[in-house]
Amino acid sequence: MTGYSDRINHAFAFAAKHHDQQVRKGTRLPYLTHPANVAVILTRYGCSEDTVVAGILHDVVEDCVRDSMTREMLEERIGHKFGHSVLATVLMVTHRKVDDDGIELSSEDKKEDYLARLSLANEDALWVCAADKVHNANSILSDLRRTAFPETVWGRFSVGREGTVRWYRRVANRLREVGFNAPIVGELEAAASALEQV
Repeated sequence: MTGYSDRINHAFAFAAKHHDQQVRKGTRLPYLTHPANVAVILTRYGCSEDTVVAGILHDVVEDCVRDSMTREMLEERIGHKFGHSVLATVLMVTHRKVDDDGIELSSEDKKEDYLARLSLANEDALWVCAADKVHNANSILSDLRRTAFPETVWGRFSVGREGTVRWYRRVANRLREVGFNAPIVGELEAAASALEQV
């Protein structure tokens, strides 16, 4: 996998359109820097093009499209453009707003639902999950190392320092529990440990 192709360029263009005007939480960085870094991480580990495309698109459904689109519309918008397997992978790592019974999930319930559904996720989705969390955790670490006021970084998160650190540790543990033991999980564990020590 070279890390670039017409399909990957198309995925970036699609993500850029849907993340337009968005910035990373608590920063001025364009949001697109996140899916770009997820793609770099997945390429570094030699993942397939489908996995890299899913990594680029992993937040599009959650942040930009899902609220106003039915499953059929998503199939047409993403499935037909990038492949139904890519859409399936993206949906496996999308935080849901409602459960299977249509009941709205609280913030904590969304996390529990996400962790529970990892047992049903395919390997591509587990790679995307891990790469997403590796980049997020390391971004927090970088921001903490650049500031004399760590409370400004932790203040971006509603669950604060303790809840944020616990989340990355829980995801790493859950990936191990579902039998995903790729080297990237060790990278996530190292990032979680570093956050615990900052």
